[in-house]
Amino acid sequence: MNLYFRPTELDEAVRILAAERAQILSGGTDFFPALGDRCFDSPIIDISAIHSMRGVVSTDYHRIGGLTTWTDIVNSSLPPSFDALRSAAREIGGIQIQNRGTVAGNLCNASPAADSVPPLLALDAEVELVSSAGTRRVPLSKFIVGNRKTVRRADEILTAVVVPRTMDGAKSVFMKLGARRYLVISVAMIAVTLKIDGSGHIADARVAVGSCSAVARRVTALEKELVGIPAREGISTLVRPDHFSSLAPIDDVRATASYRLDAALTLVARALEACARKC
Repeated sequence: MNLYFRPTELDEAVRILAAERAQILSGGTDFFPALGDRCFDSPIIDISAIHSMRGVVSTDYHRIGGLTTWTDIVNSSLPPSFDALRSAAREIGGIQIQNRGTVAGNLCNASPAADSVPPLLALDAEVELVSSAGTRRVPLSKFIVGNRKTVRRADEILTAVVVPRTMDGAKSVFMKLGARRYLVISVAMIAVTLKIDGSGHIADARVAVGSCSAVARRVTALEKELVGIPAREGISTLVRPDHFSSLAPIDDVRATASYRLDAALTLVARALEACARKC
């Protein structure tokens, strides 16, 4: 039995995946640590040589290839609405991890503390899934359904993240809190994106929180209250604890649930002030 495949074309990878009960390997920054001392005993499809799946293309929408690395994101020419994603990319491990880790791998790993998810949620991102049966798109908000759980079928490859251009003129901010400044799993993290109209009022607001539930969530109650108000100093006074009632943080070795909620509220308030200054 062949345990290792390294296709160079997407069609080839899809055909192999349809025929084999295989695991997909891209950057390997989550895959190999998860193995620990074990050897893999099922087929592996290494998709890292499918170069068509890497890079950022902007047309009627922004398309981020699944094999795009975090270093690629940092160096991209995406508009300021992606500044939060760029900031998150700089927080994903060290430089070596950023050079190897991929967008698709981070999303499919589906950690509640995946730094990329809140910024992409705040942009209404969708994921593109390809199999021998065809192509489908799923909103990121519905793709990750639990801790390490997604709706990706075993025969599908996450080929791209697709972002509409509706927030191109917006400003965005990402913040996270951990036990130390760098190389840390988040206690809480947030992304804020604000789009301003010609009079300086907020036309659209997006607030997403990660590490405070099994999946990252948009804070829609706060978003609705932000629309229509001036984007200026003092905006953070609108933030209230009841805005975060949809979150379900846990107690673990990194923080208590109550601390996580308090941290999320504080980070959102700070990010709103920072984003308003950008506007």
